[in-house]
Amino acid sequence: MKTQISFFLFILILLGCKDDGKLVFEPQIISEEACEECPKINIEIPKPLEESKLSETINTALNEELISLLVYDDEIEATTVSEAIRSFKNGYNELQKLYPDETTRWEAKITGTVSYEDKNMLTIALNSYLFTGGAHGYTTRRFLNFDKRKGEEIESWELFKDKEHFEHFAETKFRIQEDIPQEGPINSTGFMFEEDRFYLPENIGFTQEGLVLLFNQYEVASYADGAITLVLPFNEVKNYLATKIES
Repeated sequence: MKTQISFFLFILILLGCKDDGKLVFEPQIISEEACEECPKINIEIPKPLEESKLSETINTALNEELISLLVYDDEIEATTVSEAIRSFKNGYNELQKLYPDETTRWEAKITGTVSYEDKNMLTIALNSYLFTGGAHGYTTRRFLNFDKRKGEEIESWELFKDKEHFEHFAETKFRIQEDIPQEGPINSTGFMFEEDRFYLPENIGFTQEGLVLLFNQYEVASYADGAITLVLPFNEVKNYLATKIES
């Protein structure tokens, strides 16, 4: 009897040690490839298993992103992922009617992964590749940040105590990384910041390496330059952040 009690106590302790406050996800997979001439659509995003306000917020944010990426037919006001997929297909079909000799089928590949999580913060990185004709497809990465305690999505500017102060710090680091003179114009080496002034990207999120500032293709440089990424270690940015990060 004592042996059984000890065994169950051990199991409880073991389970308690594993309970690090992290969410449990399962992959949500959507695949559309009905024929060789049809658009190729592959989506895999994380879906939280627990029922909570945070889980609902995550699901809503991911669905909104999928819809914005896939909507192509202006005649369809998509409010669900299924409707957005239909919009994407309709866009391809309409193009085929106009240009029947166009043989290259469209493609949408979207994957989401948890890039960072602690007891306060969760970041999901959503990677997408879209091809809708032309010389090449378009690749983007989008960071979605969530306050786990409040169960809310966080906008990029809400990550900082003082956005302007952090922006000045980030510009200094950006100039060092890209070999831009600290006192010269930000576009002096070929970048394309509007009004020749540095600004933070829309995409800011956390990974295990630190805080990531991500300018997607075309945002501040040419397509050939690809995405421009600045990774700032946690020990350098912790005093700028509005939420404590457990690095």
